[in-house]
Amino acid sequence: MTRFSPQPRPPIPRTVWALGLVSLFMDVSSEMIHSLLPLFLTGTLGASVLLVGVIDGIAESTAAISKIFSGYISDKIGRRKPLLLFGYGLGAFTKPFFAIAGGPMVVLAARFADRIGKGIRGAPRDALVADVTPADIRGRAFGLRQSMDTIGAVAGPLLAVGLMALFASDIRAVFWVAVIPGLIAVLCVIFGVRDSRAEIAAQQTRAPPIDFTAIGRFSSTFWTVALIGVVFTLARFSEAFLVLKASQEGLPLVLAPLVLVVMNIVYSLCAYPAGAASDRLQAFHLLLAGLGALIAADLSLAFVPGLTGAFLGTALWGLHMALTQGLLSKLVADHAPAELRGTAFGLFNLSTGIAMLFASVIAGLLWDRAGSAATFLAGAGFAALAALIVFAGRRRLHAPHRHSAQAPLPPAPASPKTTP
Repeated sequence: MTRFSPQPRPPIPRTVWALGLVSLFMDVSSEMIHSLLPLFLTGTLGASVLLVGVIDGIAESTAAISKIFSGYISDKIGRRKPLLLFGYGLGAFTKPFFAIAGGPMVVLAARFADRIGKGIRGAPRDALVADVTPADIRGRAFGLRQSMDTIGAVAGPLLAVGLMALFASDIRAVFWVAVIPGLIAVLCVIFGVRDSRAEIAAQQTRAPPIDFTAIGRFSSTFWTVALIGVVFTLARFSEAFLVLKASQEGLPLVLAPLVLVVMNIVYSLCAYPAGAASDRLQAFHLLLAGLGALIAADLSLAFVPGLTGAFLGTALWGLHMALTQGLLSKLVADHAPAELRGTAFGLFNLSTGIAMLFASVIAGLLWDRAGSAATFLAGAGFAALAALIVFAGRRRLHAPHRHSAQAPLPPAPASPKTTP
């Protein structure tokens, strides 16, 4: 009797591995700075917690606005690599300015430019992962890239801890060393990343990035995913507040980067298994699990005293990120037309980035006016609201994909549609 074995899944493409290395080195550079930046702002430069939230919020919303245009441009020209190179190059260029900053406004300017670079590279990078990866292993591919990104996010703060000890808590000296891995990331883009061979530009309409005809081509499921992403982001404000919370509970300055180490270790260990699980399990269950982890994180940060509560909440925060971030990217790719995939990631990142501005400003304002517990309780409330939206949209999330890499592209509508 002939025995049939399931057909093996294709390997993850080389370009996805290369993009993972790029993300790894850039995150080493960025997290060496970001793990110390909240305390550099409040301690060295005398900024308030509200100003920390404003700076992070403006930076992230700037990245979001950049993403919608970079995603559209990469769709239009049919190439992702030029935008990746420019975005990562701009990020590397900004790193020295953190070291020479004499006031919060210089930090804001550097963060502004750095996040423009992130915005320019973000949507084309995610679109390229989707371009080169078969649909049945797309969750694994996004999970792998995110895991490598997060390995860098672990290594960066660990390196910062060692350098803080070596340089006698000289934060500026650590910032100077952070320039090196940023340059390595740029070299990885130049020599390791290859564009998709798909002729994206020849297949798509030549509409502007916010043309209503193009927007009308996105399904109601895509907009449900975007709404979920917005409310998720309101619940998940900047990680700077995790660093400030641990410092408030007595963590020494030299060990402050360990907060992001803990978060990113959990994130890194869980991101790939969560991505692989998203290829097999229903998105509804994984999203609710991620929100449950976020609510538990916020409650721990709000009510469990001392460094125990701070680090427990931080670990749960990392679990939430692992369960949801790659999955949301997969859902965007699955429910967008292939020739508008870059634009889809741009729209998604625009909406969530604007939400990040409000989330970080609200978090900083609550912290200054009512204390850290109020900040984290507000986050738990937004997470509960997101859970209700996920539950209400579960049928759409489980609907068959209208768009896939193998399926023929749907014709463009003759006239604009009303956005669902």
